[in-house]
Amino acid sequence: MQTRTDLIEDLMGRFPHIPREAVIKEDLLRGGLAFDDSALTDNENGDVKPKSYFIFSFDHRTLPELGEAALRRPPEEIVLTGGPYGLRRTVVSVRVNPASPYRVKPSDDGRLMLFLDGKPIADVGLPPMPDYYRHTLEGGKQIMEVAPTIQWGYLIYLTVFRVCQYFGAKEECQYCDINHNWRQHKAAGRPYTGVKPVDEVLEALAIIDKYDTAKTSQAYTLTGGSVTSKVDGLAEADFYGRYAQAIEERFPGRWIGKVVAQALPKEDVQRFYDYGIRIYHPNFEVWDKRLFELYCPGKERYVGRAEWHRRILESAEIFGPRNVIPNFVAGVEMAEPFGFRTVDEAIESTTEGLQYFMSRGILPRFTTWCPEPTTPLGKSNPEGAPLEYHIRLLEAYRATMEANGLSSPPGYGAPGAGNAVFSVSSFMDTLPAAE
Repeated sequence: MQTRTDLIEDLMGRFPHIPREAVIKEDLLRGGLAFDDSALTDNENGDVKPKSYFIFSFDHRTLPELGEAALRRPPEEIVLTGGPYGLRRTVVSVRVNPASPYRVKPSDDGRLMLFLDGKPIADVGLPPMPDYYRHTLEGGKQIMEVAPTIQWGYLIYLTVFRVCQYFGAKEECQYCDINHNWRQHKAAGRPYTGVKPVDEVLEALAIIDKYDTAKTSQAYTLTGGSVTSKVDGLAEADFYGRYAQAIEERFPGRWIGKVVAQALPKEDVQRFYDYGIRIYHPNFEVWDKRLFELYCPGKERYVGRAEWHRRILESAEIFGPRNVIPNFVAGVEMAEPFGFRTVDEAIESTTEGLQYFMSRGILPRFTTWCPEPTTPLGKSNPEGAPLEYHIRLLEAYRATMEANGLSSPPGYGAPGAGNAVFSVSSFMDTLPAAE
């Protein structure tokens, strides 16, 4: 019987031009990892930055099923180095799966290591608790609740609307657990603010700006659930845009402003730009027409795939093609029962989408699909997509990018294995390092 070690070493051998770091990182992202209790954090009172659950759960079990990891959070991310594969510094977002063959625990000599199939394969570094996390807002809220940082401190993630107005089986995206994540945190008694007040966001950013003396944080992302009617009396562009306007007035030029929102009409996109946003992420989620209609029923109903794509292209006229970066959820193309049956078919479809956008100067990026257990696709596909799909996608992504004369996108930090900090997929690890 093939072990997971056999699988990754086979793929490393078959795809030697893909960094070994990316093979292991993609496997951790698609399938999760387990933690010994001794490797968990002391939450906000310890020396390690804990997982903030900044928008989705990104776990393979619900909170009640995580045991000690639900009480003492795992770290936000880990960094891998060394080991038998000679890994260069690799930042990986933590997705907890108690059943994973990967486990973080101390070695016999006390070093924290990543074990695979019972054997140590990498040293594990933990994110230090940043100084700004040790301070609270005047009202007592934690910085981690209002303005958590990810990507080893590079990005401030402002989920200012914690739920999505695409609601229920007929509207929610079939891979997305944003609404369940909200419910599980509220049920556990954790603070999880639904709509974050603008003044609290500004207060949190002022604390980050004061204590982040090394200027490690370089960008912020405004995001949250889709708005199909109004929130606080505002439609989507003005709801999210008001935060950008306030941030840019208070901290002009301190961070690169990004927004993840729906593909909105051109006049709304212009308002985003006028409010001070400089990078726009109108995520297209999945390329195939049939799968988009099945997996994103709310987006199909309210906007429609063809109109969504037209709006993405129009937004490039305002932001410039390089600053329009739509995300897709890599792996759902192969989700049963509706997805592609073979890796070849899935890669062909997704590459068609990459070429569609990249040939127009727009460089998509992707998040590696985590099959969260409360989502329809997670329930029917607990193992996610095959690792080979993810490795071949990295190959296809870089080839399509280079064929269209494009380079790594802005707002993601440095590219290249050993340099990248983008933690929810390996696309930045796989791109050539900046000269």
